[in-house]
Amino acid sequence: MPYSTQPTASHFIDGQYVDDTAGDVIEVIYPATGKVIARVHAATPAIINQALTSAQRAQKEWAAMTGTQRGRVLRRAADIMRERNRDLSVLETWDTGKPLSETLYVDATSAADALEYFGGLAGSLTGEHIPLGNGDFVYTRREALGVCVGIGAWNYPTQIAAWKGAPALACGNAMVFKPSETTPLCALKVAEILHEAGLPAGCYNVIQGMGAVGAALVTDPRVAKVSLTGSVPTGRKVYAAAAAEMKHVTMELGGKSPLVIFDDADLESAVSGAVLANFYSSGQVCSNGTRVFVQRGIRKAFVARLIERLKTGVVLGDPMDEATNFGPMSNARQLEIVERYLRQGVAEGATLAHGGNRVGNEGFYIEPAVFTDVTDDMSIAREEIFGPVMSVLDFDTEEEALTRANATEFGLAAGVFTADLTRAHRMVAGFEAGTCYINTYNLAPVEAPFGGSKGSGVGRENSKLAINHYSEMKSVYVAMNPCEAPF
Repeated sequence: MPYSTQPTASHFIDGQYVDDTAGDVIEVIYPATGKVIARVHAATPAIINQALTSAQRAQKEWAAMTGTQRGRVLRRAADIMRERNRDLSVLETWDTGKPLSETLYVDATSAADALEYFGGLAGSLTGEHIPLGNGDFVYTRREALGVCVGIGAWNYPTQIAAWKGAPALACGNAMVFKPSETTPLCALKVAEILHEAGLPAGCYNVIQGMGAVGAALVTDPRVAKVSLTGSVPTGRKVYAAAAAEMKHVTMELGGKSPLVIFDDADLESAVSGAVLANFYSSGQVCSNGTRVFVQRGIRKAFVARLIERLKTGVVLGDPMDEATNFGPMSNARQLEIVERYLRQGVAEGATLAHGGNRVGNEGFYIEPAVFTDVTDDMSIAREEIFGPVMSVLDFDTEEEALTRANATEFGLAAGVFTADLTRAHRMVAGFEAGTCYINTYNLAPVEAPFGGSKGSGVGRENSKLAINHYSEMKSVYVAMNPCEAPF
């Protein structure tokens, strides 16, 4: 692989890189060329046991430190990550195919934000004193859960590794993280940086593998918590397996989110929102607003301006060229899924108004696609595609838009563009979604909770709320008076 600071082995366990060549080979394919750039080995049972054993041991040492001490390590790791942002961004681009113009500003920087934010919170994680009658009282202790398992998706490998690791570590847990087999490299560097920053060996381990490795981690009795970012079908399986053993869970899953544009919206802003909601990261974002409901009064102008901007603004090319702003799909399978939905959309009667063509003779490139004349019952309007495919739907009234927006099993995100802020607040109050946007889309600052409702997940990533998902409260009742009983 042509990258000087690539990880040096398949796994990072107990503070060092390790390998077991008995594990199945996983090829790392650069999406821009379709060529193999690295190989890692899936974790064997011995590797899995080594990771969990070291995490269980290290967690006790880590939890015994003060929150301020733990926070200092996380904040030091954030500083290192920012210093190495370019190297980490290059690795992210090799891993995912996302253009460097994006990874330089979104991926490692977002991971560093999470480490800094939760590092700052770590020292403030305390309990409370609850006075009772006659001088008796209760105090609470916020305690770590133990060993947490993180399972990552392939679209934001550096960010997800930190979004899960930072709150877990802040609370005094250890984490064993399994990245997606499609993008196995970036999480290893997160682990390496955390260890360099002073994290005790074993507190953050990374092991590779497919579903079988994930299943082994999820069902191991040493694991107290499972956090998954992934598809809804995968989430259902992992949630069921974790629930069978009463483990804590956070599920950040997919969606088919609505973006509602009223005819009083600023046209340029609305088009920008739709672009961010559909085509950023080549459409590979779980919260994407891929059902774009446009009020009839602005629909014609919206579609015309959208297509004009796509024709003139999209720079599709070498991800390492910072002039490129639209990269390939992250893997061949996802490209095939996108192409299948494009065919299905046309077959079901939608109009492919722009794009959707394969580009080049190598790699996984496809143009951003816009469908018009879409109805709610079409597959492209009901099922998550996870690619650069926008469905434009017409609507007349606010009530209609809200009813149709909510007519889905998913509930990750929703957005509205309008000049009427009273209406905007009515809409977001009515959306059945965990993350909502007014006159913008797809922001995810670490300070705000992120997550879905209905079929799109359980729990929240980021913000102070994440602390509750990586810790539990112990209540201690203290009697200051003699204990009495009825007999």
